[in-house]
Amino acid sequence: MERKGEPHVLEDAERWLNTRSWSVDDRPLKKIVAAKRSSNATVSVVLPALNEEETVGEIVAVIRRDLMLKVPLVDEIVVIDSGSTDRTSEVAAAAGARVVHRDDILPRIPAVPGKGEVLWRSLLVTSGDIVCFIDADLKEFSSDFVSGIVGPLLTDPGVDLVKAMYDRPLGQAAGQGGRVTELMARPLLNMHWPQLAGFVQPLGGEYAARRSLLEQLPFPVGYGVELGMLIDSLHLVGLDALAQVDVGVRKHRHQDGRALGRMSAAIYRTAQLRLTRGHLIRPSLTQFERGEAGFEPRTYSVDTEERPPMVDVAEYARRKAA
Repeated sequence: MERKGEPHVLEDAERWLNTRSWSVDDRPLKKIVAAKRSSNATVSVVLPALNEEETVGEIVAVIRRDLMLKVPLVDEIVVIDSGSTDRTSEVAAAAGARVVHRDDILPRIPAVPGKGEVLWRSLLVTSGDIVCFIDADLKEFSSDFVSGIVGPLLTDPGVDLVKAMYDRPLGQAAGQGGRVTELMARPLLNMHWPQLAGFVQPLGGEYAARRSLLEQLPFPVGYGVELGMLIDSLHLVGLDALAQVDVGVRKHRHQDGRALGRMSAAIYRTAQLRLTRGHLIRPSLTQFERGEAGFEPRTYSVDTEERPPMVDVAEYARRKAA
């Protein structure tokens, strides 16, 4: 029985699904480009990359061909290399991207490993009013991943952040990808932030947002960045400013079970920080590998560090004022 005054959170999520979930086909490219022209908004695409020479070039080339040369939707493509030991930087530059090394951005603050660190620093070396993040390990890439999530931001002034949704096959098994999403992130969101329960791919690395939102958000430095950004955006701008777009199928390189365990621990810690906002002991995760003497423990620290909102960083403030 419903208690008087209890918010209709699940009803809110269902309503949101009907009003803020779209398909890439709902906004033809011509309409998106016309909206960009009338708004004078600029669009930056950022690819965080670490040893992705096999895929990053094709992604950059497709975006440049479809959304810069054929139609003027994307204004810049920036690849942030976070320490690759392969030819990621050379391949990305040859395909037409501007390549910036993570450690060359904001050198006053020593960089730490992690995807969130790269995304946070990217705000200092991009200029777009809209920033679109695309993972650099995607295979069979389609420019729909960019136009689909940028479209609502250009056509609807009430939308501030858009996540891509898609099928995620695991090998030949359809719909079995996104294991950390199903085992960790989705239960956390449903239990603690049920308004966000409608997101199909809450941890997906393909999303776009207005710079005016991104610069106000703290960035977990590691795997928790997508979950943290979604939760913090909900609190900052509200559910109706968030949306998702179906862009088809996402194929990418899959992590092994131990890596997924470390990812899950970081995501749980990100959620925990947002539930408590306390200062707890830095946690660690112990996993096991079979060695000559039996199972041997391997202990990993879990990413808990977060970068402050970029708007609070002096170098960023000076850049905006210039």
